[in-house]
Amino acid sequence: VQLQASGGGLVQAGGSLRLSCAASGLTFSSYNMGWFRQAPGEEREFVAAISWRPSSTYYADSVKGRFTISRDNPKKTVYLQVNSLKPEDTAVYYCAAGFSLPTMSPPVYWGQGTLVTVSS
Repeated sequence: VQLQASGGGLVQAGGSLRLSCAASGLTFSSYNMGWFRQAPGEEREFVAAISWRPSSTYYADSVKGRFTISRDNPKKTVYLQVNSLKPEDTAVYYCAAGFSLPTMSPPVYWGQGTLVTVSS
């Protein structure tokens, strides 16, 4: 199983990015998908999740109204649109696949991370 995350980068506060995670080696449409992040010196934390049938989404309070998770089952890809970025959003963002909701704890599979750096 591979979960390949991309789309991170350096952005100014208030800016936006679109993170993508392409999955292979699993029946994508059967898994709930999610995003986590880990800031320097901090523990990894839940950010957002979407159910296998993309009708239910869940968000950490810190990102509600700014981040949007979506998925494209035929493309086996999950997205995280991140808007109105703040310096405290700086972290490595990881995608994950699993079954438990709303916070995907614990995920079954982890992807590698993509770094988002927000400058003030």
